[in-house]
Amino acid sequence: MRNSRASAIVVAVLSGLLLTACATPAGTAGAGGADGAGGTADRLTLADITPGLPDGEVIAQGTVMDTGDAIELCLGALLESYPPQCSGIPLTGWDWTGIDGSEHEGDIQWGAYAVQGTYNGTSFTLTQPPIMLALYDPAMPGDPTNGEPGPADEATLTATQDDIHAQLGDAALASWPQDGRLWVQVVWDDGSLQDAADARYGDDVVLVQSALHLVTGA
Repeated sequence: MRNSRASAIVVAVLSGLLLTACATPAGTAGAGGADGAGGTADRLTLADITPGLPDGEVIAQGTVMDTGDAIELCLGALLESYPPQCSGIPLTGWDWTGIDGSEHEGDIQWGAYAVQGTYNGTSFTLTQPPIMLALYDPAMPGDPTNGEPGPADEATLTATQDDIHAQLGDAALASWPQDGRLWVQVVWDDGSLQDAADARYGDDVVLVQSALHLVTGA
């Protein structure tokens, strides 16, 4: 029962992010002169950016979804159905034997875990035993804002959010405006998407965050 509660909490949190992210794309960029009239928007498209691969193993927190036909690692939002539904990246090396914390419905099995492995740009290969999210205690990440508010107003953030999702589509796992910036989560960024966002929307308007994190000390 405890594991089911943890899974439900993850579903609720990620579903909330999805509601924030799913604005109707306006096709109009936000700050930095990206107005579709000869500005940066005409010269730079985030959809054309392909980040380099991680240099080493990575770890992520997400939902492992086994439909019977495929096993995926879902890093974005889950649809609130039973069983839940999601779209993720192929997960190889997974075996449910001896793994606690999963739920079943028919042929579908799923659970929320921290997973460590390698990412080749399209799929994730497990290299270490997974850890149930209910038992996982990750290190707290640093604050890239240093506690300072960002430069963008609400209208700019709304336009930027619309444009980000029009540019990236499903590659943008979630986004949310907070304290003058738009936070955007993607599967992986080596800094290329961040640089492109700075050029398109202006410095410090968008913060691109990777769902995959390099394993330190590996």
